[in-house]
Amino acid sequence: MKIIRVETFNAAHRLNNPLWDEATNQAVFGKCNNANFHGHKYRLEVQLEGPIDPETGYVMDMKLLSELIKNEIVERFDHRNFNLDCPEFKELNPSAENIALVIWNILRPLLPKDLALVVRLWETPRNGVEYDGK
Repeated sequence: MKIIRVETFNAAHRLNNPLWDEATNQAVFGKCNNANFHGHKYRLEVQLEGPIDPETGYVMDMKLLSELIKNEIVERFDHRNFNLDCPEFKELNPSAENIALVIWNILRPLLPKDLALVVRLWETPRNGVEYDGK
């Protein structure tokens, strides 16, 4: 069985490779390389897969999952600038792919080991990424 919890948060970032010159960064990242940053309303989907507990009927209590995501992810990243405010991105370009990877790495040790974890992160309604630890 798979369960999915959705949360949202707002954050700013700039895609930039410090090893490249300005022209290369602009050519590769375009508007996302704006020196003054830009923001998104991120839609985060956390999916867990595992057996249904015969006593509760749950894979995991959604209320507990929601609290975990809010406490560990939303509180950490909401209304923040990934580049300036978040130590996880001090040396990591905050692309959607890297943000999803960081979120997965934060959540994985806090969830039951027998539940498979998938993180989906939507930067826009049309652009999203998915990471399952593989």
